Amino acid sequence: MAKAIQDPLSPATIGARVKALRESSSLSLRDLAARSGVSAPMLSQVERGETSPTLSVAARIASGLELRLSQLLRLDEDGSVTIVRAAERQRGGNKRRGHRFEVLTSGQPGQRAELSRHTLARGGATGAVDDPPMHEPGSRETALVERGSVILVCDGQRYVLDSGDCVTFDADLPHHFENPKEHDAEAEFLAVVSAGLRRS
Repeated sequence: MAKAIQDPLSPATIGARVKALRESSSLSLRDLAARSGVSAPMLSQVERGETSPTLSVAARIASGLELRLSQLLRLDEDGSVTIVRAAERQRGGNKRRGHRFEVLTSGQPGQRAELSRHTLARGGATGAVDDPPMHEPGSRETALVERGSVILVCDGQRYVLDSGDCVTFDADLPHHFENPKEHDAEAEFLAVVSAGLRRS
């Protein structure tokens, strides 16, 4: 029997999405109500799929979650599966800074996370101390050191990360990664940036 295709704009789908986004942002119903101007009882009904929000209400909920309405409703996505082949990856870097990277995920609209692999030469860095944040307000970044060791400089604080260590931080703060000159080898790490999920 063929599996029924779920309507992306059905009350149940929208409700489940609102609840997942709210919980991932560590917001209570009352928190989201205060931020969106939509009452907590109405939000509860939306999350349970008992009512379909009007565009006006949906836009207010999206604003409370620091999202565009199109992101909340997934209107700017093309299909639920996106594949990026190895040969299609975006590559770049800064040779002078000893940094090269490749973006492993798609750059098309509607993607809520970006996965990239970074390689730092001995003495290399992903940016400078005075570089402005590159990510939108509310973004969170998780990085996993795959090889060597690096130093994360975030909001003026320095954190030493060795191979296998994983760190999560607010990506809308000034930050960069370094591989100190005293280290003998290259360092490599994976970074995932999730947009629009503000810390509480």
